[in-house]
Amino acid sequence: MRHASGISESDLLARLARFQIETPSWGYADTGTRFGKFLQDAAATTVEEKLADAAEVHRHTGCCPSVAVHVLWDFPAPANEADVRRVARLAESVGLRIGSINPNVFQDACYKWGSLTNRDPVIRRRALEHVLDSIRVGQSVGSKCLSLWFADGTNYPGQGDIRQRKRWMSEGLAAVHGRLPADWTMLVEYKPFEPAFYHTDLADWGMAYVLAKDAGSRARVLVDTGHHLPGCNIEHIVAFLIDENMLGGFHFNDRKYADDDLTMGSIDPYQLFRIFHEIVSVEQDRGGVAAGAKADLPIAYMIDQSHNLKPKIEAMIQTVMTAQEMFTKALLVDREALRAAQSREDLVASENCLKDAFATDVRDLLREHRRAHHLPPDPLAAFRASGYAARAAAERGPRKTAAASSYA
Repeated sequence: MRHASGISESDLLARLARFQIETPSWGYADTGTRFGKFLQDAAATTVEEKLADAAEVHRHTGCCPSVAVHVLWDFPAPANEADVRRVARLAESVGLRIGSINPNVFQDACYKWGSLTNRDPVIRRRALEHVLDSIRVGQSVGSKCLSLWFADGTNYPGQGDIRQRKRWMSEGLAAVHGRLPADWTMLVEYKPFEPAFYHTDLADWGMAYVLAKDAGSRARVLVDTGHHLPGCNIEHIVAFLIDENMLGGFHFNDRKYADDDLTMGSIDPYQLFRIFHEIVSVEQDRGGVAAGAKADLPIAYMIDQSHNLKPKIEAMIQTVMTAQEMFTKALLVDREALRAAQSREDLVASENCLKDAFATDVRDLLREHRRAHHLPPDPLAAFRASGYAARAAAERGPRKTAAASSYA
């Protein structure tokens, strides 16, 4: 069967089968806002529980074989080789692998004035050593991706020398890249504000692009979809970075106002579709989905959201299903018709090529895809019926209550 877009169903399903998205360990734990943490009985409290929950998501969706880890949150501090390898074995035992390694240079009090851009060279060195330690952790668990986000910035005009801080950041990233294993990728993330409210040292994609390029050939930009000011055209950024061979990965989430960390596509699924459209159009230009994996862009698709109120695993499955839907819709854009409409400056027809694909209901196709791979056709319904959440709540909830009462 061939769709109106010109893509055969077998090619479409083959590309869909290669689509994988990484879930974050911290997405299974209790989270909240700056005003407080909201506890859920079934939320994970240990790395064992986080990995077990991530395995449930992969078991029901079939496309989440890796888990991102946060070094200070998922390993004892300081982490020795035995501790680190134990986590890798735990992941393997539940059918997962460890994905991106995320250092933490924003939580400790010593980073109050910054990490790699701190005025104090001792603190800058401490931050650098932690990132290098994180690389060593990653090597022990089989990771090949270092994901870097910095809270560094200032809150008031005159607080810091912006140009000097830029140079310190550049020096630090270059030092990290110099110690990067040859088969690794270093992702540099950006954010316009929070926790810094006057200026952030890596505030937008252009700054991340410049500093990643200066750092070395294996550094790329990481696009967090929530890290943009209102009205920003994220798919334009994505297209630009792809053309510059500088798009390394995504942290997917959604937002209404700023970095709200809402579940993927919950506010603007059409934006997510447009992002995937830019990616898929390049892959098809490189030889089409029929060309197989060699045409796929080397992009790390990752989730980074803080579903404070939704049940953790359900929110993650919902997000993954949304990602699959929007990616599939992007594959259905009639690119031949789109190019023809663009060539004659037919704005209405051009836009409708995208809107028609976005309006296509792909849920039946995805259900058949899952059945063919021995997966539940409706992952969310299957998880709800499994009783896993109730069992986890019964086991974990009393332990949380006991721990909370011991502090009272």
